[in-house]
Amino acid sequence: MEARAEARYIRVSAQKARLVVDLIRGRNAGQAINILRSTNKRIAPVVEKVLRSAIANAENRSADVDVDKLVVSEAYVNEGPRMKRVRPAPMGRAYRYQRRMAHIAITVSES
Repeated sequence: MEARAEARYIRVSAQKARLVVDLIRGRNAGQAINILRSTNKRIAPVVEKVLRSAIANAENRSADVDVDKLVVSEAYVNEGPRMKRVRPAPMGRAYRYQRRMAHIAITVSES
């Protein structure tokens, strides 16, 4: 039994989000929540919310699922669209920069 949850268009670069998601891949769901609670990264609460959503989706799909046996089977971060912005530069010029976004997906399954 698998259940999936996804958060799209999160305002963080995919590279930074992957640092947190890599910590929980393959772990027990309860252990993964504890790891995310103690992780000192801005994106950790968002990843925890997606994980809790995946666990809730598993409970809703099947009544006989044991939450204690759920494992994070898949966890990945894809790059989302980029917002192009312009910053003022010296002598009337402009510097272009990009605000990046990410899509976070987590799948839990029974071990």
